[in-house]
Amino acid sequence: MRPRNAAYYMREAFQSIKRNRLLTIATVSTVAICILILGMAVLTTINAGRFINQLESDVEIVAYLDKSLDKAEVADIKSQIEDLSQVKAVRYVSKDEALKRLQKKFGESEYSLKDTFKKNPLPATYEVQAGNPHDVPQLAAKVAKIEGVYKVNYGRGVVERLFKVTKWIRTIGIAIIVLLAFGAVFLIATTIRLAIFSRRKQIYLMKLIGATDWFVRWPFFIEGIVIGLLGALVAIGILALGYSSLLNNMDKALFFIPLVASSAALLRIYLGLIVTGAFLGILGTWISLNRFLDV
Repeated sequence: MRPRNAAYYMREAFQSIKRNRLLTIATVSTVAICILILGMAVLTTINAGRFINQLESDVEIVAYLDKSLDKAEVADIKSQIEDLSQVKAVRYVSKDEALKRLQKKFGESEYSLKDTFKKNPLPATYEVQAGNPHDVPQLAAKVAKIEGVYKVNYGRGVVERLFKVTKWIRTIGIAIIVLLAFGAVFLIATTIRLAIFSRRKQIYLMKLIGATDWFVRWPFFIEGIVIGLLGALVAIGILALGYSSLLNNMDKALFFIPLVASSAALLRIYLGLIVTGAFLGILGTWISLNRFLDV
């Protein structure tokens, strides 16, 4: 784009927007809805991913130790577990601590498990956390083979189903985002096509007097970008207000769900939506120009 022609391109683009104001308002509104739903899908996917990552990181292996082991043998088992490449962290839970945890679950101070059992029947354990949650089944099999470990537990079956469900959630989230993006491109392409049709005689005359292809194309690109940006800005305004309200309510009601609340992270998402709006405008315009503008 030549700087001396920039003013002309801008003027032509905004005149086209003004000339087709009803169609532009309808398109901006529809694009805003698409970007809004797209933004909601992005935030939902990100928050679902955070929640899924938290669930996956909470998956750990509990290795039950033989009661006949002495302190040296217990320490040796820890060393063997830590030597496994997939291990992130190992924590020893003594018999007394296991009983305290069980007592805490009952939550009744007047009912003493220690007095009831007389002798603590619970075994000492190692809680093993994997660096990659998806390695838990394989890691559990390795820990179970260590001498002195008589049993391992990691929620076998449930964990595998959890990983399958989380995989589908991520896939569906990405599919929704892609479909919404295609919808926004189609709407912008339709608007630009109608703008081309309304100016077909003017374009024909411009070509007769020697206008270059890009001299004709630039106003349409600017129009598509403006429509995409306007739609994105409207969507972001609504999304920001709605998400802020959601954060305030969720912090009180469902504080255990780790929603994205960082201003920097949200700003990146909103800026990404603005860039997406401009990109969709460019893409929609490019499709229309290549298909419906014979220049």
